[in-house]
Amino acid sequence: MKKGLAIGAALTTVLFAGCAASGEEDQKTVKLGVSGSDTQVWEYVAKKAKKEGITIELVKFSDYVQPNLALAEGEIDANSFQTISYFNAFKKEHKLKLSPIATTVIAPMGIYSDKVKDVKDIPVGGKIAVPNEATNMGRALLLLQEAGLIKLPDDFDGNGSVDKIVENPKKLKIVSVVAGQTPRVLPDVSASIINNGIAVDAGFNPIKDSILHENETAKPYINIIATRTEDKDKKTLKKIASLYQQDDVAAFIKKEYKGSTIPTFVPLSDIGE
Repeated sequence: MKKGLAIGAALTTVLFAGCAASGEEDQKTVKLGVSGSDTQVWEYVAKKAKKEGITIELVKFSDYVQPNLALAEGEIDANSFQTISYFNAFKKEHKLKLSPIATTVIAPMGIYSDKVKDVKDIPVGGKIAVPNEATNMGRALLLLQEAGLIKLPDDFDGNGSVDKIVENPKKLKIVSVVAGQTPRVLPDVSASIINNGIAVDAGFNPIKDSILHENETAKPYINIIATRTEDKDKKTLKKIASLYQQDDVAAFIKKEYKGSTIPTFVPLSDIGE
């Protein structure tokens, strides 16, 4: 190859590489994965993003596994569906290089009862239904501890099992059931601890109808926006995170969910990231 042609080819390569890098940084269409069919908050945020020249394309998944795998494989650019606790456990188990870029909401787990109006009135020997999956059972046990009904070890790792309870002054009988059954067993127990989405599907308002529920201090259960670690500083993704964490979005969430979902915009350092 002649020297002039070689230099021209090299320059062309550099120019294309530069355009590619710029294109990645100036990405204007973002595929964002969600789980389930409830996308009204993200549809609201997408309208805001559109005014900023950013198109958010929502990609719906039917479970809690595929959104992270699809993100790691580059099929989507970000996702928003999970708590920081679940996220950290999942990426560790599957060895994924993913990072949170913002917090969003907390969907509070609650204690519900047909028998009593206050956790203090749960009787000695009462039956308490909890979800049987380890993470959710752990979350339920922490809520019982917050209620002052049991005590867990200081090094409790969040994975629930009855034998981890170190103090149970009321000798409560902890009954594990499939999460979806927790509302249905209410007539048979003193209280049942029900996940937010399941409670809503059963016709409950997690704030008004529970006798105790999590609040913003339940940091492991704050939901996040996640992306690949290599992309966490991309301007477009950071802009979307910023648009989500604005007062009008918080007001929209409070109005639409009537308190069943709580906007929780805290620094990532507050949740251990």
